[in-house]
Amino acid sequence: MATAPAPSRIYTVSGLTNVIRETLENRFQAVWVKGEISGWKVHAASGNVYFKLVEGKLATIDCALYRLAASRVTFQPRDGMEVEAFGRLSVYPARGSYQLAVAELRPGGMGQLLIRYEELKKRLQAEGLFDEARKRPLPPYPRRIGLVTSHAGAAVRDLIKVLRERWRGIEIVIAPVKVQGIGASEEIAAAVERFGRYGKVDVLIVARGGGSIEDLWSFNEENVVRAIARSPMPVISGVGHESDVTLADLVADVRAATPSNAAQRAVRDRREVREHVVHLTRRAEGAVRRGLGNARHRLNGLLGRYRFRDRREVIHGQQQRLDDLRERLIENLGSRLTGSRSRLAAAVASYGLREFPRLLQLRHEAVNRLSHALAPAAARAADARRKRLAAAIDQLRALSPRGVLERGYCLARAADGSLVRVASDLAAGQLVNLEFGRGEADARIEVVRPGETS
Repeated sequence: MATAPAPSRIYTVSGLTNVIRETLENRFQAVWVKGEISGWKVHAASGNVYFKLVEGKLATIDCALYRLAASRVTFQPRDGMEVEAFGRLSVYPARGSYQLAVAELRPGGMGQLLIRYEELKKRLQAEGLFDEARKRPLPPYPRRIGLVTSHAGAAVRDLIKVLRERWRGIEIVIAPVKVQGIGASEEIAAAVERFGRYGKVDVLIVARGGGSIEDLWSFNEENVVRAIARSPMPVISGVGHESDVTLADLVADVRAATPSNAAQRAVRDRREVREHVVHLTRRAEGAVRRGLGNARHRLNGLLGRYRFRDRREVIHGQQQRLDDLRERLIENLGSRLTGSRSRLAAAVASYGLREFPRLLQLRHEAVNRLSHALAPAAARAADARRKRLAAAIDQLRALSPRGVLERGYCLARAADGSLVRVASDLAAGQLVNLEFGRGEADARIEVVRPGETS
């Protein structure tokens, strides 16, 4: 049996503990330690916090977070959270155990991102960016869809496939961007703003496939969120899987569970639209038949109510004619509905009334041309009428007796006002009235010279 050497010095328990404490505290005055929180406990009286940092089943270290340092912690620690603790090692003499006196505590890895996420979310929410009142409805039949996503990967392929399957005539404009890593948020925000300036898409889809929170983090950046909020057209966010919720999802007008679901929310299924048209057509046909049946029923009721039975023969012909007209109406309506359904189906196949804006523009241009041509024509017509009026006025003036009088002639009138046409109608001493171009005069006839007669 081995024997212990003769002691050169014998420590007391407290003495050895103090030596160990001095050694540890001098050696580890400032260290960072990473681990998961276990047994988080706040001491009610002192405000100090005591917990353990654990590394799986490999190691455990006691920690003390004193009241002043605890007041500087900006997040809510909880058991199982990975954190990074800064402090110095010390020894608690009463138990003879060492512990980490924590001066600073921060989330580690994932926790840091979650803190940033919550802080930005609260700030943007306070600005009203996530309010439902500012969310816009999607257009029922968009003609052109904008995509902001990666040009490679399953997300863009799924988007295009679903959009084409649901509505073949849909137009797709893609802005390829990075969806993760350095510079991704800048590319995403810039693409959204370019679509806003472009202004020729009806709906914008911002999407990417699933991934970790780090992979999806670009869609939590403030510049992306604000770009979506400023978009002039409605935005659908289809980022990650259904369980992933990014700030882009919260600010978008519509949040989709996946990229494929975003495509489904953007356009309607042409098969469902066709079935709806058929359903409406059948309802219209049924309404017409019911209306005619009700009218006939009311007519029969009136005949019975007012005792017209003995006069039925008088209106049998009219009833038969009514039946013929009803059948012809149903047949004509059916053919019209069939034609309308065919035209509507053709329009639906080519994605609605796409040609209507162009035809409307052509009509508008034709009206403008006619307006431009009408103004000169109206001016010319008015000018011609003005000239004809002036000529008529000149002719009227030439034929007017006043015009003759202005040239030095005068009119002679007898006392009764009648015109004196020949001198033989006058007698010496007779009073006459002379009318000149300007003014009148009374005269007495002195001598009458009848002149020659022809």
